Amino acid sequence: MPFILAIDQGTTSSRAIVFRDDISIAAIAQKEFPQHFPASGWVEHEPDDIWSSTLTTCREAMAKANVTARDIAAIGITNQRETTVVWDRITGRAVHRAIVWQDRRTAQMCDRLRAEGHEPVITAKTGLIVDPYFSGTKIAWILDHVPGARQRAERGELLFGTVDCYLLWRLTAGKVHATDATNASRTLLFNIHAGEWDLDLLALLRVPRAMLPQVRDSSAYFGDSDPDLLGGAIAVRGIAGDQQAATIGQACFTPGMIKSTYGTGCFALLNTGSTAVVSRNKLLTTIAYRLRGQTTYALEGSIFVAGSAVQWLRDGLGVIKTAHDSDVLAEKADPAQSVYLVPAFVGLGAPYWNPRVRGALFGLTRNTGPAELAYAALESVCYQTFDLWEAMHADWPEAATASRVLRVDGGMAVSDWTMQRLADLLNAPVDRPVIQETTALGAAYLAGLDAGLYPEPAQFADNWRLDRRFRPMMGEETRAQKLKGWSKAVTGVLATDADG
Repeated sequence: MPFILAIDQGTTSSRAIVFRDDISIAAIAQKEFPQHFPASGWVEHEPDDIWSSTLTTCREAMAKANVTARDIAAIGITNQRETTVVWDRITGRAVHRAIVWQDRRTAQMCDRLRAEGHEPVITAKTGLIVDPYFSGTKIAWILDHVPGARQRAERGELLFGTVDCYLLWRLTAGKVHATDATNASRTLLFNIHAGEWDLDLLALLRVPRAMLPQVRDSSAYFGDSDPDLLGGAIAVRGIAGDQQAATIGQACFTPGMIKSTYGTGCFALLNTGSTAVVSRNKLLTTIAYRLRGQTTYALEGSIFVAGSAVQWLRDGLGVIKTAHDSDVLAEKADPAQSVYLVPAFVGLGAPYWNPRVRGALFGLTRNTGPAELAYAALESVCYQTFDLWEAMHADWPEAATASRVLRVDGGMAVSDWTMQRLADLLNAPVDRPVIQETTALGAAYLAGLDAGLYPEPAQFADNWRLDRRFRPMMGEETRAQKLKGWSKAVTGVLATDADG
């Protein structure tokens, strides 16, 4: 029986999952690795930790599934996006720790680019806003702050890659320096309309072209793994950034379909087909996937705080011991209280995109307790999703005539309370799939498609299975009142921005 090995390299851990040819899971392995915070707002990873944890989990998952390299038809890779690695072309040694997507050290550089009037051109070409979130300014920072790095890069001695690219380079023993279109689209350097690295943007950010990887389709032959790593050579045939991989794993192949992934934050993607929709509501225009040279675009909305609001209840306030406790508490909350949490712990994401504001609680009374706080924390995720939902439909009205269903995945999707409230506030069905490992499944599908193991997208979509559909049950008057209260709370938080 042929298998697919999916690598899911995340922000706090690396995982490997062995999928069977019927997309069922044969084995999973996971390993956490250290996070480094050398200064306020800085987040780093050791590239060797990323690599060693990935290799360890691949070997462990294969052992658990009792398979060898000869049983694996292909490898698929999905990864934390935007995280930036620069390494020596010959030795493979990184010149600096990986700068993680959450890192804010290039904020001043981004401010300068905006002040100089460059953002409209950058957005027109990349679909992105100018923000430290993306890879381009991270590369420039490394070249400017590591002694001799810029000169070495200009001589062609250094390579840049997002995490997928770095893992591919290590897997192939330095033979392949490539990425896919989804990861390239998150760098501030890739023209998503022309489908190539943009020389003007490279010049603007002072990134040498020689550093950059080749960009391939998301489902394509990328190269063979070194036989010594996994007991034999295995072809790498699929790569996509984690949110795009989840979109594929959720079988959102039809324009108008929307998926939302709930992890530490929340990322919602709306498939807009062959149209690169320009957002008027601070959403990102990005590449959903590229298959056989055909690019499919998406609108993306990012929520900075989703699952981390529950972590705050547990670790910051100590009102719960496990994430499940938040559901139990929310059920006990006093319905007469209207407590709103705006969890702008690190600012607000789309559609506000304001990193300067901070979180706040509204509507507190003497009777407010742990149950009401849990209720407000879970509900805040639903309200933020509503904001994205409305922005997406405003940016692309065609979505309203396509599909008014939200497909969900990620850790918080297991919360029945939260998913029901989400359906209530969206006034739309929320579908939770049987297979929750949608990110890894997306990577596996891309690899299996190129290997001839998995069917074309339309047939793969037929295999998507529903675990539960949450239907709206809230009365319209109650819904409107609750949304009005949320809008007032957000307005109050935005008013705290001294620069706004």
